[in-house]
Amino acid sequence: MRQKIVAGNWKMNKSFLEAEELLDQIAEEQDSYEGDVQVIVCPPALYLELASDYAEEYPLFVGAQNVSQFVKGAYTGEISAAMLASMDGVTHCIVGHSERRKYFGETDKIIAEKIKILLSFEITPIYCCGETLEQRKKGVHLETVSDQIEEALFHLSNEEIENIVIAYEPVWAIGTGENAMPEQAQEMHDYIRRLLLDKYGNEEANNISILYGGSVNPENAKNIFAMPDVDGGLIGGASLNAADFLAIRDAF
Repeated sequence: MRQKIVAGNWKMNKSFLEAEELLDQIAEEQDSYEGDVQVIVCPPALYLELASDYAEEYPLFVGAQNVSQFVKGAYTGEISAAMLASMDGVTHCIVGHSERRKYFGETDKIIAEKIKILLSFEITPIYCCGETLEQRKKGVHLETVSDQIEEALFHLSNEEIENIVIAYEPVWAIGTGENAMPEQAQEMHDYIRRLLLDKYGNEEANNISILYGGSVNPENAKNIFAMPDVDGGLIGGASLNAADFLAIRDAF
């Protein structure tokens, strides 16, 4: 059975004290949680150690928002997979987010390198893919996501692909208040799963969690999560409020 996941991408938000308060609120609720949804918090890198401390005591997982494609060396400001792995509790890392592609010029080749390095350090990549509004209007959204999946993931072995989480994020729905209709999300998630089926086979395709990201909130989460190929969400703005984030967790 595929793992249900709700992951919170805090992006570049929160002071240290605000981060601590948010983690306190999430951890307190998680302490009594008896459901089967895996909750992952992805704070700014400065707060990963703080989040990891909470993960030692509460049913929480911690993810980084980015990693270098280089193993080590003179790359000022970068954070390596080895550094993340050396912090007990960092189990996941977001890669390929549209903001990294748009603002920092990341290509699927670079993303593929990051994924390979993360896997070598036993950190689970949360690989983001998705089309722009222009690409959807042109009717090339399926081909766009297919190219992203093939270039970033299809170099992996069957064993490696089992350790990937995929997040479909239509770029036009990230931080805009717009979100794909549940049926649109299902169409793309089903398409991604069929790509995986053709490449890796039935077992791998049906065991990989595919998350939806794009203005998910407590009001629309239930309908989105009801789709058969939507296994959870990569949550942006709503993850900055503990009540909203946990309400999304409870939408399953």
